[in-house]
Amino acid sequence: MANDGLIEIKNATIVNEGRIYTGNVYIKDDVIFDITDANSTAYDGQSIFQSIDATGMLLLPGVIDTHVHFREPGLTEKADILTESRAAVAGGVTSFVDMPNTKPQTTSLELLEEKVRLAEAKSHANYAFMLGATNSNIDDILNADPTKYAAIKLFLGSSTGDMLVNNEAALEKLFSQAKKLIVAHCEEEAIVQANMHNYKLECEGTERETAALHPQIRTTEACYVSTYKAIERARRYKTRLHIAHISTATELDLLSNMPLEKKHVTAEVTPNHLWFDDRDYADLGNLIKCNPSIKRNEDRLALWAALYDGLIDTIATDHAPHTLESKQRRYFEAPGGIPSIQHSLTMMLEPLFNNNYNETEFAEFRDTWLPLIVKLMCHNPASLFGIQERGFIRKGYKADLVLVRPNTENKVTKESLLYKCGWSPLEGQTFHSRVEMTFVNGSTVYTATQGVSDNRNAERLIFGKV
Repeated sequence: MANDGLIEIKNATIVNEGRIYTGNVYIKDDVIFDITDANSTAYDGQSIFQSIDATGMLLLPGVIDTHVHFREPGLTEKADILTESRAAVAGGVTSFVDMPNTKPQTTSLELLEEKVRLAEAKSHANYAFMLGATNSNIDDILNADPTKYAAIKLFLGSSTGDMLVNNEAALEKLFSQAKKLIVAHCEEEAIVQANMHNYKLECEGTERETAALHPQIRTTEACYVSTYKAIERARRYKTRLHIAHISTATELDLLSNMPLEKKHVTAEVTPNHLWFDDRDYADLGNLIKCNPSIKRNEDRLALWAALYDGLIDTIATDHAPHTLESKQRRYFEAPGGIPSIQHSLTMMLEPLFNNNYNETEFAEFRDTWLPLIVKLMCHNPASLFGIQERGFIRKGYKADLVLVRPNTENKVTKESLLYKCGWSPLEGQTFHSRVEMTFVNGSTVYTATQGVSDNRNAERLIFGKV
């Protein structure tokens, strides 16, 4: 969207590539035109189309969420690309990668291109899609143009939908020949099904049938066994493997803390697995039922520590809306999944802005925490998935940016939710930062005062050659 002059974001606290500094960012059309120090006068007297005084605000690269379920096509009673992309930009998410378990399932490039056409017409955020592996389409995936899709999604445990891949010959062929990143949902199906059978016999229809059963069915053992097998197979063939939504302390023992560029096995965690633990089932019940399950507080704390230790490489939401009616059914009938994309960034910033630090403690934590969150939510997703010209504040890169106002109370209410499903387990939670403005390809698509703009400027994400 061309402008006559520059958009100037001045006096912002820029967080980018390990640095925090005060500076100015200039946008021309859809790209970052220049980045200057706060005291620079380089553009005095030049044509400024819009000037934004960001004093006291954080300027971050737009968040890239590489794990969402926007439910379109075929499941639009739960969500759709229009509604969920609106929620995304309200949360500072400028790009998303959508999963293949829609109706029909995205198991070919032809079906993927149909989703691209839907996103072209509806999305407020940049978009891309994964191809889903099945027991019968491995040859098609291996022959697909790797620049057209984000990654291969592999379900090694059944979740919402029916995309379980359990054929050994298919798995061997995929891991031995795949050139594209494989993103795996790891839960050992035999363990989950055996646990499900036993607990149904004992608890179905009784007062014991509650969401507290979920981590007893989708157990630590189920996650560990499946993740272990996937990593062993990946190491055998040196396959690029990304473990989705790590949920246990034990799985962390299987990961390394080498620099991202040296890893061929990487891992993701969701804000929900960092935020909730099994004590929350008593109050929230099925609202926090998700796959893999939310587990013990010990697991949650271990996942937080793993962010610092370099064992976790990306933070993504696994945004998975369901209707409130379906979530209010008895435990065994309720689906697994949590809507979360509108609040993922504020969830991850909350430890910094909701503590009584003294000035020295705050500065030390800020200088560590902010660059780490930007690395895990912006830089690493772009680098790991090969997304071109996004995820960093760099001259010539696409102007996907988010301004955050810190130390501001921000209460989650039902009325504030933009999800089509209309609910969140975070309702009533007060955060202490808020997304002030979101830019997608140089256009202001969200402001805290005016909401989501009707103007859309989203683009299809471009992936580098393998």
